[in-house]
Amino acid sequence: MQPAYSVIFLTTLIGAAQGLFLTLYATELGVFGATSVAELRPFVAYSTLVALFFTGLGLLASFFHLGHPERAWRAATMWRTSWLSREVIALPMFMGGLCVYGAAHWMGWGVTSWVGGITTVLCLGLFVATAMIYASVKFLQEWASPLTVVNYILLGCASGLTLATLLAALLGVSELVTPYAMAAAVMTGLAWVSRSASLLRNARIRPKSNLQSAIGIKHPRIVQKAQGFMGGSFNTREFFHGRTAQMLRSVKWAFLLMVFPLPLLGLALGVNTVSSAVLFLVFAIQYAGLLAERWFFFAQANHPQNLYYQTIS
Repeated sequence: MQPAYSVIFLTTLIGAAQGLFLTLYATELGVFGATSVAELRPFVAYSTLVALFFTGLGLLASFFHLGHPERAWRAATMWRTSWLSREVIALPMFMGGLCVYGAAHWMGWGVTSWVGGITTVLCLGLFVATAMIYASVKFLQEWASPLTVVNYILLGCASGLTLATLLAALLGVSELVTPYAMAAAVMTGLAWVSRSASLLRNARIRPKSNLQSAIGIKHPRIVQKAQGFMGGSFNTREFFHGRTAQMLRSVKWAFLLMVFPLPLLGLALGVNTVSSAVLFLVFAIQYAGLLAERWFFFAQANHPQNLYYQTIS
């Protein structure tokens, strides 16, 4: 498939924001220590604002994928059958939950645990809806797997935890830096295992279609010389990335290095030196790797129509 950069930024930005929010809510519930809610309120409020900023950037990026942005509201009308419509509904609802959650902490309202619980449900629903847009496409075998949903959740949580570690260092909440970094390392390790499993699975996939079934001719030997017209078309531009196999391999090894082992090493170094600069670099490297990972995710999907358009592809 042809990777759409707007969707790449959308999914990676909101994934980091979702992971950050889940980290903040887990902190309030006492998962990362016994720090009182009152002491955490400024940190949670400011960090929620960062999560809202990332989500807003992702929403803005999504509009660049629309041919007619003024008709974007129509995308929500098919919510009964379309995962895309469910994502379109869940995203602004999650943003609304973030706003109320951050405001509740800032104003000292005693309803933060309830608001956080509701927002967590919206957050997880958004994770599932975003991933199922691709996992539900059965004819793209590289996507049609439960691992797609697992990877979206784990990678989002890993980047969110890394971002939370950076924010804890920047905002002076030193008692959270180490537990956040440890949790980020664990989540990054789990994401490494899950993403590697999906790569191994996809490497073993054998297409269900072939050139004979694509054009309806059962002759044992068919060689395509032309697709019937001189130039490209929407099909050849939208459903094939046009890159070489060597570039795909390079992107794969680049994101495997930048998303997993480098952040793990950087987190250990950043915690030992208590360096915000190192932790910022760790998040930047991991996020850049996630952009490459998401590009590879889209590019690796082999649309069956490329059997017919293989001469131009």
